[in-house]
Amino acid sequence: MSSLCSSVLLLVLMFTASVMADSTVNFYQDVEFYWGNQNANASDGGKSLTMSLYNSSGCGFQSYNTYLFGRFDMHIMLVPNNSAGTVTTSYLSSQGPYHDEIDFEFLGNVTGQPYICHTNIFANGTGGREQQFYLWFDPTTDYHKFSVVWNSLRIVLMVNEIPIRVFNNNEAIGVPFPNSQPMNIYSSIWDGDSWATEGGRVKIDWADAPFVTSFKNFIVNSCEDSSGLTSCGSSSSNSSITNIEALGAEELDTEILQELAWVEDNYMIYDYCTDYERFPQGFPPECYQPRFMQ
Repeated sequence: MSSLCSSVLLLVLMFTASVMADSTVNFYQDVEFYWGNQNANASDGGKSLTMSLYNSSGCGFQSYNTYLFGRFDMHIMLVPNNSAGTVTTSYLSSQGPYHDEIDFEFLGNVTGQPYICHTNIFANGTGGREQQFYLWFDPTTDYHKFSVVWNSLRIVLMVNEIPIRVFNNNEAIGVPFPNSQPMNIYSSIWDGDSWATEGGRVKIDWADAPFVTSFKNFIVNSCEDSSGLTSCGSSSSNSSITNIEALGAEELDTEILQELAWVEDNYMIYDYCTDYERFPQGFPPECYQPRFMQ
């Protein structure tokens, strides 16, 4: 694996404008619990949150604001011990049947077995672009940072500043890309035992409930679109947004490409672009592009 420090610096330079002010989301003020609010507990002045899953209900929130492009960081500590059947999520999504969505989903497992980090991307209502990874650390003993960087050219998913997935804008070859619909930010914990662990063969043991996931340091570096209007990608004088677009156009550095390859070689366990049974007539068009096309 190549130098982490240099890659982190390059990612920051490429995707995050230094003039942009980070906005820390307050769990008291900036989100609404659309489900299971009785299972949510904010603390530390709204900077930290736990959400619990009981047999009767899970829990979920969404941001009041919507966003178009930016960087979104969430520090998460996942359900410890026997988490089989549980699903914890952190994702962005727009509304409606033709929605866009960028997913992190964490699939629990029995004690001693690894979590699966499940990722997917929807554009114009179409998903089916799953990639799954094991993590190279135990995500239940401490907080770890999970990040989405999203601009009009590509989406980058990162774990502790290490890129694990790049999804490029391939609209030129007919692949839909999320670049026009503002998204809310969501997180949840819910009962996914029909599919989450070994394809649904291992169920939740409710004797171990409640299952608790912890969140903190929820930071958004983006423009807001809470009114349905946006200056993202426009020719406005908002230099922070302009810089997201411009810096996103830079080529991916060799060391970043090496880290992506390191994750794929060592920790990727599923890739829709290699699932011949699922796509017997041929893979989606983007699968035939260079692996980490710049």
